[in-house]
Amino acid sequence: MSHFLPETDAVLTAAHGLARAHAGLIEVHESPLYLRARDADPARRVGLVSGGGSGHEPLHTGLLGRGGLDAVCPGEIFASPHNRQIYEASAAAAKSDGVLHVVKNYTGDVINFQIAAERLRHDGIPVATVLVDDDLATDSADSATGRRGTAATVVVEKLLGAAADRGATLEELAELGRRVVGRSRSIAVAARAQTSPTTVRPAFDLDEGTLDYGVGIHGERGIRTIARPATADLVRRMTDDLLDALPDGPDALLVLVNGLGATTELELHAIAVLVGDELAARGPRPLLVVPGTFTAALDMAGFSLTLTRLEEGWADLWTAPTRTPLVLPRPTLDPGEPVPAERTPASTPARAGRAGGGDRALLDRYARTVTQVRDNLTRLDQLVGDGDFGDNLAGGVRRAVKRADETGADGTAALADAFLNDVGGTSGPLFGLLFQHLAAASPADGGAPTVAALADAAAAGHAAIHRVGGAVPGDCTLVDALAPAAESLAAARDADAPESPLTDAAQAAIRGALATASLRPRRGRASYVGDHALGVPDPGALAVALLFMALADLYEPATAPRLPAPGHITVP
Repeated sequence: MSHFLPETDAVLTAAHGLARAHAGLIEVHESPLYLRARDADPARRVGLVSGGGSGHEPLHTGLLGRGGLDAVCPGEIFASPHNRQIYEASAAAAKSDGVLHVVKNYTGDVINFQIAAERLRHDGIPVATVLVDDDLATDSADSATGRRGTAATVVVEKLLGAAADRGATLEELAELGRRVVGRSRSIAVAARAQTSPTTVRPAFDLDEGTLDYGVGIHGERGIRTIARPATADLVRRMTDDLLDALPDGPDALLVLVNGLGATTELELHAIAVLVGDELAARGPRPLLVVPGTFTAALDMAGFSLTLTRLEEGWADLWTAPTRTPLVLPRPTLDPGEPVPAERTPASTPARAGRAGGGDRALLDRYARTVTQVRDNLTRLDQLVGDGDFGDNLAGGVRRAVKRADETGADGTAALADAFLNDVGGTSGPLFGLLFQHLAAASPADGGAPTVAALADAAAAGHAAIHRVGGAVPGDCTLVDALAPAAESLAAARDADAPESPLTDAAQAAIRGALATASLRPRRGRASYVGDHALGVPDPGALAVALLFMALADLYEPATAPRLPAPGHITVP
């Protein structure tokens, strides 16, 4: 598959190809990229939106249309979509009762969908999220990230699509989705890695006669490499592991036998018989076995098994008719299930405008500081991540300066716009949320914001970032600088005439940022390098500290902390 991708705009070209192949079903919006169903069921009160990295087709685009999703946001290959894609797709797909996001549990997907949700709520659009985390291989108490989201996403989207067409409310759909996720577990194996689009070679090597057990859908290596057993023995082992991990519940099971891209229909149908017989041998239970390629990993040679315990009415939702590019098999469940209960009416959301505010002088000071330290932040990020943080931060600030110059926008408002809409990666949009809340703290007349307004803005920004990414102090992220700064401002707000509240907040942020050097990261890319991150302060936390330093320098120049000349941050 990846041997023949177009050299440029592969994802966009494929999106247009899907729309042409299913004329009348799908429309493509190019900037930002998302696909939208043309023919939604008029009974819908909620728009369903999903998305993720490309390379997993037919997920998610195969389920666009009646009985499925209203919009899909494809990222680049194995990369999360940008929050702007999700935000605009959701705004276009939202219905009277709002919009529901179906999100696979990967850091980039979660953060970008959460940022989009924050923006939608800011606009007055009700939004809820169903987080799919079904991968048994990543079920570890040591991980703050939790289980990955894999092929159970198909089950969630299909059941929610059918329920949405029956007029379910936002709250009902969110609860249904969470129950489906809670009753689903998956495990995957691979005999050959996917082909890298860059090198046109397998992404990793496996010795002859071995399998990787517990692989991910982005080509991640398995939790262990095993000697290759007979296929029936492999299916028995996978079934045992899934049943041991599956929460208690109804006996009725849906079994998704999913190919990872290069596994043939012949193999998948044979595996479906093996797993069906394996489950039937363990006791009588109604079974609904569905083979096919639904969630690929480019052209990986492997398959996954997903088990879902079916509550009353869910089998009926699975077999409900669809009008989507992907035609899902519709085996019958014996005994049949009754239709879900009728739904209650929905309300129409109010849509609010955006808050403004900010100060151009703060933008200029922050831009000057970031320019000074960009290379040092990049070198720090190379030690713990992928090395793009300094360039992303500086690029976002440059865009904000350009916006302010061209449009006359206030400084923090320009920063929020640039970082929310144009800066990719994980941390950029998170900074956008912080800037968005800080923009609301500046008075319309351009004067100095009050300590109370800044304290409320910092606390709101901290809360939004926590909702999106889940980070808390001690996780070695930007929150380790933001939380103490917000707490310092809150204390100053409640005190009698503090002498230098912004200086105190800046110093608290600096202490928090520097303290990250002693932490073992628990979130973000740095969490993947483990102890190699020890001794390295988190670049995002340092950038937050620099922001509060710029605030103090603007309004309390006599006491504000300074960068060491010529503005260097020490790199270990």
